[in-house]
Amino acid sequence: MSKRPEITISSLDLDRLYKLIDALPSNSIAGLSDLETELARANIVKPTEMPPNIVTMNSTVRFFVESTQSEFELTLVYPDDVDTSGKTISILAPVGSALLGLSQGDEIEWPKPGGGFIKVKIIEVLYQPERAGDYER
Repeated sequence: MSKRPEITISSLDLDRLYKLIDALPSNSIAGLSDLETELARANIVKPTEMPPNIVTMNSTVRFFVESTQSEFELTLVYPDDVDTSGKTISILAPVGSALLGLSQGDEIEWPKPGGGFIKVKIIEVLYQPERAGDYER
């Protein structure tokens, strides 16, 4: 996919993510520059003005994998909130930073463990803190 979709990020997530980036040692995370690039190109809105179908921090998202006709769910989290359930993905992972700000219906290419990519579509944002009025999450 050559053209990246437009992304929208809340000002609260933006502030928190820049604090996270500032707290990390330089070059400590391979995907850090990717995250910074995404933040720099994002449309920024107040949390109360966030469209309900956008992936924000701590959103739970349902995906569809075209090649296998299967679905799965993940929650986009800060690094300290990643757990062993397999249902969370860190914002510092390349796929995590690629998810932030996308909308329902957007597609991304997801790296496969053995190499190559699969096309993954965002079917639904099941939970979004801003939509729920949960600005402390």
